[in-house]
Amino acid sequence: MSGNTYVKVLPKHGYVELEAFAGGDLSVVNSARVSFSKRSVGYTLSDSKLLRFLMRERHGTPFEHNHMRFRCRTPIFVFWDWKRHRIASYNVESARYVQMRPDYYIPEFARGQVGKPGDYKFVQLPDFQTKWLQSSLDEFCRDGISRYHYAVNIGIAKEQARLFLPMNFFVEFIFSVNARSLMNFLSLRNDSNAIYEIQEYAKALEGLWGRVMPDTAKAFIENGRVAP
Repeated sequence: MSGNTYVKVLPKHGYVELEAFAGGDLSVVNSARVSFSKRSVGYTLSDSKLLRFLMRERHGTPFEHNHMRFRCRTPIFVFWDWKRHRIASYNVESARYVQMRPDYYIPEFARGQVGKPGDYKFVQLPDFQTKWLQSSLDEFCRDGISRYHYAVNIGIAKEQARLFLPMNFFVEFIFSVNARSLMNFLSLRNDSNAIYEIQEYAKALEGLWGRVMPDTAKAFIENGRVAP
């Protein structure tokens, strides 16, 4: 694994880091070729054609024989959307055991919601709504931090003190996943219909994945971003 494995996401506190990786484009085709007791030593044009056949025809299991472990830091509301994907393994920072850092997310712009349930569109609102949202959130979060620290200082357990902290506070977690499951995540979350914040994290994940499995990532895009 070479190159930059760390990407900043959202203002100030968010990031995605690829901590560990095993497998690659070659692992995909060798996982398929084992059906015929065959193996490639180096990745060739023939292997690239086979990988695209597997992607196009949705032969998905060969894309599972690899592993990526990401360390991520997101607002809590992003993490809960993220964790709906039950195709990966997660471990998360526990506010029962550690004192939460005073890091919270303030959106760069306010969004308006237009349309009917199931068919919402979101539009950027004028500056006065954005300024009100930003200043109100900042005030709200500062008050929550103050009450949180006071609760801890007077002996209230962290698991109860954390109730003063809103959903835009940042939390750190480990996200372990294979390429097939990651493609499923990306097809839904690196998409204009996903919430803006998780789109930003999905873009970062896709960029890091593309560095270690470049031909698989390219074939995924060529195939209309459909997970095999």
